[in-house]
Amino acid sequence: MKTSLFALLFVMTMGLLQAQEDMSTVWESRLTHQILWSGTGVEGESSYAASEKEMTLFDNATGKTIWTKDFRDIAPKLRKIDELIPFWASKTMFIFERKLGKDQIACVDLQSGESLWTTDKYQDLNESSITYIDEEDCFAISLKKELVYIRARTGEELWNTEKFKGVVGQYYYDGSDHTMTMVNFVPGSLEALFTGFKNQIVKMNMANGEIIWENTYRGRAERKVISRQFLYDLSVVGNKVFLRLNGMQVYDYTTGANLWSAAFDFTPEKLVRKPAGTQLFGVYGAVAEPIIDGEDIYILDMVDKRNQYVKKYDLQTGKLIWTSKEIKDAKAIPGMRVEDGKVLLQIGGVVEVQYKRTYRSGDQMVTETAVLYENVKPNGIQAFNANDGSLAWESERFKKGITNAISFNGNNIVCSGKELYSLDIATGKEKYSVPVAKGGVGLAQMILPFKDNIIVVIGEKGVSTFDAHTGELINSGKYRTSTLEDRVDNIVVMKTAKADIGTFDLNTCVYKDFKARTGAITTLSNKGDFVYVYEKKTVTKLSTK
Repeated sequence: MKTSLFALLFVMTMGLLQAQEDMSTVWESRLTHQILWSGTGVEGESSYAASEKEMTLFDNATGKTIWTKDFRDIAPKLRKIDELIPFWASKTMFIFERKLGKDQIACVDLQSGESLWTTDKYQDLNESSITYIDEEDCFAISLKKELVYIRARTGEELWNTEKFKGVVGQYYYDGSDHTMTMVNFVPGSLEALFTGFKNQIVKMNMANGEIIWENTYRGRAERKVISRQFLYDLSVVGNKVFLRLNGMQVYDYTTGANLWSAAFDFTPEKLVRKPAGTQLFGVYGAVAEPIIDGEDIYILDMVDKRNQYVKKYDLQTGKLIWTSKEIKDAKAIPGMRVEDGKVLLQIGGVVEVQYKRTYRSGDQMVTETAVLYENVKPNGIQAFNANDGSLAWESERFKKGITNAISFNGNNIVCSGKELYSLDIATGKEKYSVPVAKGGVGLAQMILPFKDNIIVVIGEKGVSTFDAHTGELINSGKYRTSTLEDRVDNIVVMKTAKADIGTFDLNTCVYKDFKARTGAITTLSNKGDFVYVYEKKTVTKLSTK
């Protein structure tokens, strides 16, 4: 009997091992040059790879070379290439030769590799200081003393203004009168450039650069340092401009007048220690976004380390409806949700960290970019009554640890790292608790929702799924020590320290593996169905399915 049972277990184990396949290669393209720079365009179009002397544009669907050219032919006025910045929406690329005070810039058509225009007029530009305005096929270039507006294809300067300081951030474009409502900001890499900077929100006539109205905003508008997503949202609804930035700020669209504001200043960088050699650094998701529920809006007010509150406002008038009791000693409140008449808070837990650093490894200097997740303490879960802001319940269970909390279909799921807990939204009582060890993928780094009732556990060594209603294990896929790299729908990408990647299908937790060389660059396509890998002279397109 023991022999038969052992044999059965052996067969089952071998079956599981065989189920883990390598990613299938769609195509592999070996270039004629090394890959120093690379960029992956929108799926179905094209991508590029370049060395110090040559550049290749290739077709994403087939891997076939569209063109390969020497930089001496692409940008003959540039003696050497120091940086490439693609602008995919405009199908152009800026190529830089860096010299102190004498930068040369060539704007190149990506589809043909032909130079469109070259200039030495604009100095100290980087990706952060150039904004492409798709609606007008123009670039807004932020300089120390002025904002310059030029045509993308010709470089023709249409206007300039000294009345707008800093970089053009997220904007609202009105095609009926060719105006833009936008905020300015200063990326961390450009802080020394803009002296006398002040926060501006403006409505501007894009035909001549005249400012129709100007006001100020509170907080720090910016982008994530690596992934480049905006950390705020600007929208126009009716005759109101809504700026979601550390709370909410509302302006009259016609005049720019302040209608109401519930905003605060908060700098999260000190929550996580910077690695040595850091050049760019940011901590994100430390304060939950405002929640709009019908005509009400719930906002976290992080006044300072000793004063944090939940506040409920009328969305249209900004009238304060209630303020919760003080949330004591919370360094971060990454999660807030409104469910079944309760405002649920996650205190502490997982925040996102992005950085770029340079450090010495042996005889070489290595440049590293990273997107990872760190855990901030203290931890806890609280619930307030949505009607009056009174404390409904508080769970002591999570004082020692929490990753994050999610909720769907009446299930409030909280993960301590070791256990999954389902809490009753009305009372905070436990419906069940389940060890994440059942999934066999180590401690949980975070949990994610999938479909209507599935909890995804991102573990130290793989991915597992649980039924949100019962806590029962559904599927599990054990992998090597890794962290979450990306997710698109049902595809999760895990990446090891050596750049190996495993792409998991959340429907089965079966993964496909790719063992990359250390330092390889990997990019997941927009739909999550392909991964592009750049190594030395080779570009490989892999299928995740």
